[in-house]
Amino acid sequence: MDAQKTINEVLVTLFNEIWQLERAAIITEEFRDISNNDMHVIEAINLGEGNSMTKIAKKLSITVGSLTIAMNNLVLKGYVTRERSEKDRRVVNVKLTEKGENAYYHHENYHKQMVEAVIDYLDEDETEVLIGSLKKLMYFFRNYKEK
Repeated sequence: MDAQKTINEVLVTLFNEIWQLERAAIITEEFRDISNNDMHVIEAINLGEGNSMTKIAKKLSITVGSLTIAMNNLVLKGYVTRERSEKDRRVVNVKLTEKGENAYYHHENYHKQMVEAVIDYLDEDETEVLIGSLKKLMYFFRNYKEK
């Protein structure tokens, strides 16, 4: 098998398997009322004082309109709160509730376990090569423009 075909097969398989495993691992009985996409919105909101809708949408590479739909559901389910900025009423700030923070930590723990499982199979040199390769791959995807 040539390198291009092998790399393509590995990338496609990894993407699909990670997505399926993540869905199964993070959407537990406690968080059965939200989707995998909702969990990624929660991750983008992050902990602390919250973020503006614009910043969150940018982080997720979606429109504020699309984010609003997801946010409406998360507010109704008690994972987030929304408030207008006192300084600029056009700005809507979103913050995780305690329930949202629990979901955030649950998702973060899954990612930690996934990374630890990969690193456990590698020695220090292999880990450095993997990090370098993944950074280059990330750079490609972030800068990819259809030709």
